[in-house]
Amino acid sequence: VQLQASGGGLVQAGDSLRLSCTASGLTFSSYATGWFRQAPGKEREFVATISRSGNVIYYTDSVKGRFTISRDNAKNTVFLQMNSLKPEDTAVYFCAADKSDAYGMRGRVKTMEYWGKGTQVTVSS
Repeated sequence: VQLQASGGGLVQAGDSLRLSCTASGLTFSSYATGWFRQAPGKEREFVATISRSGNVIYYTDSVKGRFTISRDNAKNTVFLQMNSLKPEDTAVYFCAADKSDAYGMRGRVKTMEYWGKGTQVTVSS
């Protein structure tokens, strides 16, 4: 199983980025998916999760109204549209897939079934 994330980069505060994560080696539509992030010296944290069908979504409070998660099961891909980026969004962003639901997935950092390798997002002030 592979989760290949892309789309990170160096941007200025207020800019936008779109992250993509394409999965292979698994039945993508059978997994809840999501994005997590890890800043230097901090633990990996939940950002957004989406259910198998895409109709149930959760966001951490700090990104509500700025980030949008979506998925395309036909393309085995999950997206994270990030708008109005802030310096505190700087982190390595990881995509994940798990057979739990979108709600339960939020707390499974230590027991997640599959992780991607991560993509760096750096927001300068």
